[in-house]
Amino acid sequence: MSRAPAWLGLPLALLLVVTLAACSDERDPGREPGSLPVLSPSAPVSAPSSAPTPAPPDPTGSLPPVTHRRSLAALMREDWRASRIRYGDVIEQTDTYTRFEVTYRSGPVTVSGVLLRPRGRGPFPGIVLNHGYIDPAIYVTGQGLAREQVWLAEAGFAVLHTDYRGHAGSDPAGDLERETRLGYTRDAVNAVLALEREPYVDAGRMAMLGRSMGGGVTLNALVVHPGLVEAAVTYASVSSSYLDNLRHFTVPNRPEAVQAMYAEFGTPREEPGFYRGLSSRTYFDRIDVPVLMHHGTDDESCPFPWARETERLLLRAGVDARLDVYPGERHSFVPQWQESIERTVRFLRRRLG
Repeated sequence: MSRAPAWLGLPLALLLVVTLAACSDERDPGREPGSLPVLSPSAPVSAPSSAPTPAPPDPTGSLPPVTHRRSLAALMREDWRASRIRYGDVIEQTDTYTRFEVTYRSGPVTVSGVLLRPRGRGPFPGIVLNHGYIDPAIYVTGQGLAREQVWLAEAGFAVLHTDYRGHAGSDPAGDLERETRLGYTRDAVNAVLALEREPYVDAGRMAMLGRSMGGGVTLNALVVHPGLVEAAVTYASVSSSYLDNLRHFTVPNRPEAVQAMYAEFGTPREEPGFYRGLSSRTYFDRIDVPVLMHHGTDDESCPFPWARETERLLLRAGVDARLDVYPGERHSFVPQWQESIERTVRFLRRRLG
């Protein structure tokens, strides 16, 4: 017998808030996708609650130099160890898939999420979904990419939607893990490593999809761990430049948070290498899989020119990249979503075999 989704038990007021958050996603005018609460100028920027131990420096010398210990280049040197997925309650059963509450390990951190397993023996291609910003105070497990979860599961993909650390049933996240996106990037990489260990998943046919902030997380994961997946998709992504996001969202809306960050790491003028080290575009030459990007021309949260520039830089780096443009589409991606998800499934089937 099927069980009702967990959100049906929410109080009406909270359900309304969650529904509005899912529709508006990252478009809170006072927040950047995935941003921190405002910090006072005197507040210290706390260290992550638990940071994985870096692996020894690259013995071949083939990795980019580390400009700062908090950087994508430093993350490339971590000792990635796949965990097993732990299954919790069955949230939903249909004729085509079963949705579970799950957890997995991301280094020393436990991360929650939902997993949709298609009916049948498999092996199925696997895909990890990286959601955009939703206030952790109202976020519930599996929120943010509900349409994609169902469509991909019904198309025969094993779908793992990661909540990220600091969300739902996950362990807490430190300020710097959130602000730099490094913690979320760890969680996305470890989600793939965990999913591909499942006996009903084909480890040779893995993909990743990210929306808004999750698009930035997806690009980070691709440069940190080449060969992790065979294809990637982004929707209405934030910029591949960390400074674009900082200046566009954080500077005008949360100057206190910016000052706290500058006090910790220096300004972009003083320490340009630090900010380049948080930008996926700095390392685009490491991406070795095809990337499909969806972006609307009227995106009011993540400006369309960001997508054009990311595509240009990906192509210049030799990446097999394509930007599908949706005239008049806004950040919520509603009118042309059906067309976009059908393109996504065709792209993934072609690339994953």
